[in-house]
Amino acid sequence: MSEPTMWRKENAVSTPATPSMATYSDAMNKFTKAATAFMDHVHLLNEARDAYQVATSISASLRNNLDAGDRALRSLMTQMEQVVTAHLGEASLDRKKPEAMKVEAIRTNGEDTVPGGKFLP
Repeated sequence: MSEPTMWRKENAVSTPATPSMATYSDAMNKFTKAATAFMDHVHLLNEARDAYQVATSISASLRNNLDAGDRALRSLMTQMEQVVTAHLGEASLDRKKPEAMKVEAIRTNGEDTVPGGKFLP
């Protein structure tokens, strides 16, 4: 009978490490440790998803409220502009145009002419 291939060594060439109970135990311990740590924190994934859904829902609601407020403000501003334009249009038709004021030069003691009086240094 021949040896199983995993136990056989060929002429000074090393074969891959043979599976052992120590390798298996090490892998199982790593898996158990990692899986346990993951399970301890998996609830955070659910909390994060729930918080995200709440935040996006509230964000959409706030955006809708702000958009409605902006529309109301624009409408009010348009109405105010129309009232002001109509009021100023009527007022300008009723009033006379103001006449330009005439300023006369005042000459004192042969000095330069200065409208409205003499400048002091």
